[in-house]
Amino acid sequence: MQNLIFIIVLCVIAIGVFLYYVPLGLWLSALVSGVRISLLQLILMRVRKVPPQVIVNALINANKAGIHLERDQLEAHFLAGGKVHTVVNALISAEKANIDLDFKAATAIDLAGRDVFEAVQVSVNPRVINTPAVAAMAKDGIQLIAKARVTVRANITRLVGGAGEETILARVGEGIVSSIGSADSHKAVLENPDNISKLVLMKGLDAGTAFEILSIDIADIDVGKNIGAELQIDQAEADKNIAQAKAEERRAMAIANEQEMKAKAEEARAQVISAEAEIPKAIADAFRTGNLGVMDYYKYRNIKADTEMRDSISKSQLDDIDNTPET
Repeated sequence: MQNLIFIIVLCVIAIGVFLYYVPLGLWLSALVSGVRISLLQLILMRVRKVPPQVIVNALINANKAGIHLERDQLEAHFLAGGKVHTVVNALISAEKANIDLDFKAATAIDLAGRDVFEAVQVSVNPRVINTPAVAAMAKDGIQLIAKARVTVRANITRLVGGAGEETILARVGEGIVSSIGSADSHKAVLENPDNISKLVLMKGLDAGTAFEILSIDIADIDVGKNIGAELQIDQAEADKNIAQAKAEERRAMAIANEQEMKAKAEEARAQVISAEAEIPKAIADAFRTGNLGVMDYYKYRNIKADTEMRDSISKSQLDDIDNTPET
């Protein structure tokens, strides 16, 4: 009994291995669909680690669509890391839409990392790309915030090596900033937002990209800050700070000059006091040498006393005037 069970298990395993390497069902499906492929080729696909079902289904789909493809082409593309099913679907869609796309170009696009089927779909049905909010300032200093919708169509011939959506968005944003910045007034932009679209489209922003720009529509424009007024306020504040700094510098220089003048006055007063201290010595020397007589000395003393008296009277009168109460 155990031997019988063992034999049955071996037979099941052998049949499974046989059907895995000899896919009879797949071969019959291909034969019925008009795809000529031998069992030996299917077996060799297993050996080469190429899924026969992927290749056969792709050949069947292409054959039904009237597209002639070789098995070796599909195998080579699969072994290169390509998506066979996507390429075949793209070729079928391009054929139905009368788009010129051959197998070599489709595989090149696929191996370049782009979705060739999606590219064909975008070429047939254009895609709308919404740009982020773009802030720009008109010549009158008012900030405008604009959003645009860019309608693009895939350019099959430039998919390999062409720039992507990010480049389109960057160029459109740059064009919006340039268009708003060249406007004399923000009111003119708000009155005719279609002028932005016309100016941006004239720049040929889709050059070198994988897309063709069909239209650029301004979806929304909002008024932002008064950048010009803010800049003027900042400039006025900066000018005020500069003026205050210069005034402080002049005040410090005036104080320094005043201190210098006071120092010179003190120095001159000291010199006067020093010179006055020499007067008695000079008078004594004049007495000894006979250049000054007694009467001359008394006249000098009378003049001095008279001057001191006049100074005292003047000071007294000034004090009386200051102390007089106001009526």
